[in-house]
Amino acid sequence: MRLVRTGREAEAEVDWGRFAQQMASMARDLLAQESVNATLQRITKSATELVEGCDAAGILVLQGNTVETLAPTDQLVIDSDQLQERLSEGPCFDAARTSQGERVFRIADVTDEHSRWPGYAPQAQALGVGSMMGFLLFTDDEDLGALNLYSRKPGAFTEASELAGWLLASHAAVAFSSARTHAQMERAVATRHVIGEAMGILMGRHHITEEQAFDVLRRYSQRNNTKLHEVARRVCEQGGLP
Repeated sequence: MRLVRTGREAEAEVDWGRFAQQMASMARDLLAQESVNATLQRITKSATELVEGCDAAGILVLQGNTVETLAPTDQLVIDSDQLQERLSEGPCFDAARTSQGERVFRIADVTDEHSRWPGYAPQAQALGVGSMMGFLLFTDDEDLGALNLYSRKPGAFTEASELAGWLLASHAAVAFSSARTHAQMERAVATRHVIGEAMGILMGRHHITEEQAFDVLRRYSQRNNTKLHEVARRVCEQGGLP
């Protein structure tokens, strides 16, 4: 793949060398973020900084036909995602839903896509979308969503833009998965702590065993259709069950 026209090889080496340094710095920065949301915001901000032609970026996560927009850098991203959700069609919608086949798309001009997405394309153009790119965020174990990049100008994204976006998405998927796993582990530890504290309160108040205290929490949870950690939290806050 050629990234620049003949005669600009020296300039390309400098540009891509600088890009590699920026990408390495970004990768370290992603892993240093303190939350999933902060990680995602850093990903989308990096897209607007590192990918030529990118005016706005966001991450689309699909649950069934329900779209969730994460870390959008511009209202355009939210409007586009909501439009695709209403229509159940569109490039970002397809990218997030795809488990096989193409994991990258590049649309030079949305006006050329009326036959492909007859509902989305003309309305996206009205929103101010000129061209788009999307990258499925995935690891060996799971698909996480799609990183979508927008330009207000047709033809803004080149092969170099696509390569830069693909490299960014590769780092982003690993960081996203790592941040989410870390957050899940923290929640699990916090939940166990709260449940243990609640059991201690019940054991002290009612002079029961650890097993009996857990059974009290479990039965209350089932009877009231309330999650176990929520029941435990109420015990900790109120000093017992109502």
